[in-house]
Amino acid sequence: MMQPTIRPARPDEHDEIARVWMESRVTTGLSQPSDGLLSDLRARMSREIEKGWSLFVADDRGTIAGMLALHLPTVLLDQLMIAPAYQGRSLGRRLLAFARRQLPDEIWLRCARDNEKAWRWYEREGFAFEDEKLNPVTGLMMKYYRWKRTDSA
Repeated sequence: MMQPTIRPARPDEHDEIARVWMESRVTTGLSQPSDGLLSDLRARMSREIEKGWSLFVADDRGTIAGMLALHLPTVLLDQLMIAPAYQGRSLGRRLLAFARRQLPDEIWLRCARDNEKAWRWYEREGFAFEDEKLNPVTGLMMKYYRWKRTDSA
């Protein structure tokens, strides 16, 4: 079985990427699927791209299997989402390895405290907990993590 290809997202894929983002987010239990949420995520994607997001997809022969949003100037891994049908297949690890190639020295990320599955995964992947703050827009408590490259002697 071929692995999905990680590549830059194309503008004509933004609607499908927003759908994958919503469906992945719903699997966390933090959201319910809705046309409003889909519309909000699509609008946010456009705003974030204008503010400097580098957006990538995991492309499985034309099907968007996952999305990765990085803000390179601030070394932020902003979004890493896997379509439900592709979860549990190590695609998240592949996207994280790709992110580490883009940001080889340091990566920051934030994760909802209630999304225990995600933050525990990031901890297993070498991210260290740094802080916890309330997101004033969503009202969710967010955990902040940092990964820093360590040089082997």
